[in-house]
Amino acid sequence: MGSRVPSTLPIADPAPADGLLPASAADGATTRDLGVYLHVPFCRVRCGYCDFNTYTATELRGARQADYAEQAAMEVRFAAGVLERSGVAARPAATVFFGGGTPTLLPSSDLNSMLSAVRDTIGLAAGAEVTTEANPDSVDARYLAELAAAGFTRVSFGMQSAVPHVLRTLERTHDPERVPQVVRWAKDAGLQVSLDLIYGTPGESLADWSASVDAALECKPDHLSAYALIVEDGTKLARQIRRGDLPGPDDDLQADMYELADDRLQSAGLEWYEVSNWATDAAHRSRHNLGYWLGHDWWGVGPGAHSHVGGVRWWNVKHPAAYAQRVLSGDSPAAGRETLDAATRAFEDVLLRVRIRDGLPTKALGAAGRAAVAGLIADGLVNAKAALHGSVELTRTGRLLADAVVRRLTAT
Repeated sequence: MGSRVPSTLPIADPAPADGLLPASAADGATTRDLGVYLHVPFCRVRCGYCDFNTYTATELRGARQADYAEQAAMEVRFAAGVLERSGVAARPAATVFFGGGTPTLLPSSDLNSMLSAVRDTIGLAAGAEVTTEANPDSVDARYLAELAAAGFTRVSFGMQSAVPHVLRTLERTHDPERVPQVVRWAKDAGLQVSLDLIYGTPGESLADWSASVDAALECKPDHLSAYALIVEDGTKLARQIRRGDLPGPDDDLQADMYELADDRLQSAGLEWYEVSNWATDAAHRSRHNLGYWLGHDWWGVGPGAHSHVGGVRWWNVKHPAAYAQRVLSGDSPAAGRETLDAATRAFEDVLLRVRIRDGLPTKALGAAGRAAVAGLIADGLVNAKAALHGSVELTRTGRLLADAVVRRLTAT
């Protein structure tokens, strides 16, 4: 998952050129982990469903992929300085995540140099989790071994489906038969392996989805993510559905697909720990993504990347050329930022933490939210036993209706 970078940035306050954070950002910093997200905004082709801030070679206009690693390293060094000057307690990065785009379109030496910038300026905690996303057709055995030698610990492959016609609809370019091969290479290199799947693609049947889940499990991944397809406005897929060229997603079918995946994955020894994520054990959960759900701090590096430190959230300019201009001048690449008030932080805490298996402490809810728990138990959405022990934990039906649960828990 990483820190997904949408193509449209929110509107908020201007960000200062020096990047300095308000004093409130330093409060309680030692109780929070620090993660670093490095956005690599390059793709060979643009998939029709994708709404992330990514660019093909013909869309770069004034920016070069070959220059990007040093520009990202410059922002990492800038980040270290900002945190120090803002009085935020120094903490080595507990996790580092390379997302995109396709980070592995860059040479492994570029990813290594960006990781080295984190190691040399912010620092890496002992046992830090270091992940990169990769397309199955963007790496080989040597490349993965080079990542492992550089300090990467984990790779997340964008498998999406094992069914050719589903991959064609998604405009994914890899051969599904390559997935077991790249998983084997990654494991041989000593890397943990996660596979990403998407369900609910137009024209995908329950049998198609079953075949994809089974194919993923045959690879014996340490971790698996399964996301329902969301049709984002402005994408090619949205236009195809609007014209009637493709059917829109079927909510009931997507629910059936989720339940099928949950059954198969749990039978294979992968336990859910977040609504869309399963792992073989706690040691193989994505610690980086858990940092987002638990409200920890992270600095997002790269065009359009989002950051959050102590209730202050900001996001960078979108285009790689504009980003390069900012970092080369020594200015913050941030396009805007906001300081969250207590009510917003409390709402987001419920929104995110209720999604994880470990649950949301009931004491984190307001009076109306605590009163709503009994009704959620009666409706089969919240685990009664966990609630008696002071934790709001979703049942499987609750996972399917997580947004509705949040609305009831945050109603006033």
